[in-house]
Amino acid sequence: MSPTGTEQFMAMARSAVTDGTLVKLTLGKPAGPDPTLRNLFVRPVTLKSGPRLAFVWRHATRDITKNHAPSEGLALIEDLVGRDFLDAHLFTRAAQAQLETGPGKAVLRVVQAQGTRSGEPGNDRQKQRVIAADVPWLRSLGVTDLQGRPVAAMTDKFRQIQRFAEILSHLVKEAPLPADRPLSVYDMGCGKGYLTFAASELLGERARVTGIEVRADLVRLCNDVAAAAGLGGRLAFAQGAISDQRIEAADILIALHACDTATDDALAKAVAAGASLIVVAPCCQKEVRPQLKAPPVLAPALRHGIFLERQAEFATDALRALLLEWCGYRTRVFEFVSGEHTAKNTMIAAVRTGPRDPQAAESVRRFAAFYGIGHQALATHLGFNLE
Repeated sequence: MSPTGTEQFMAMARSAVTDGTLVKLTLGKPAGPDPTLRNLFVRPVTLKSGPRLAFVWRHATRDITKNHAPSEGLALIEDLVGRDFLDAHLFTRAAQAQLETGPGKAVLRVVQAQGTRSGEPGNDRQKQRVIAADVPWLRSLGVTDLQGRPVAAMTDKFRQIQRFAEILSHLVKEAPLPADRPLSVYDMGCGKGYLTFAASELLGERARVTGIEVRADLVRLCNDVAAAAGLGGRLAFAQGAISDQRIEAADILIALHACDTATDDALAKAVAAGASLIVVAPCCQKEVRPQLKAPPVLAPALRHGIFLERQAEFATDALRALLLEWCGYRTRVFEFVSGEHTAKNTMIAAVRTGPRDPQAAESVRRFAAFYGIGHQALATHLGFNLE
């Protein structure tokens, strides 16, 4: 008996995982019991513990990321195909395959990747990256060498850049961004500009990107690198603190690892400027921790400092997400990069969907009251009374 389309698809997936040619695998057309589930994205990653398959479960308002051993991940995919998801796409360096399933059918279509023949190794992995490893600014910033290979000490940074570009590429498709003029993009507290350059590289001539950084030496460095890379017309860096910026209008505002309430400053600037897309990765959430009044059921656990710290981080970022929803944004909170590579791995993405939602105000106040939060920087900026 000939193998079914599903069996052929899974055989291709196992082979790609085994020989290292897997680029990504996506499952769509959800048919399972969870009405919020939209897609599943699977890609290979290499962690300190070895090769893994990174699963990103995309829900309506959040993403959940989990890493699985290859054999475990493949077994899970096989269990999901045709049951929880009716559509599957496999991308390898040699071919692409689409599997459509339904009652009594499993149709498989296979297309050889352009420029390859069956049995050949396929395109170089570098071509599958969102940001090419040989772009001049990556070399100038010390991320890659002259051959376009990640420098050993910068492997995690290179991975972070690629992951950020991948996330941003999806988000710009969701946001209501104008198509009749260049986009106005701000990266607040951009540091050495790794991700600012990545945003400019990804958006190209479609955007004018400005990086804001308080340290004058980094601003000079980034402007020099941008000029040398021929990006001066669409990418610039300016000195200043986030709280001091006057931004009249913005389409996209980014703030990655802006410390403590600097994240709130950036979020408030984005809302005031009418940004259609906001992307932040908070860190050092200190403001809320002294205010936390543990509910009786949590008090025994929160007397441990590490639990209190994690709870304060959760409460701070959850409150930020709720406030953005009150402002008329659809929010999603997910893991930016694996915790294997950085502890600062939470990302909040917000897409503007309409005007303020007065009904969301009560949810914000109930949440703040539960934790005893009487004041918070973003709420203050927005003129929202938590009590």
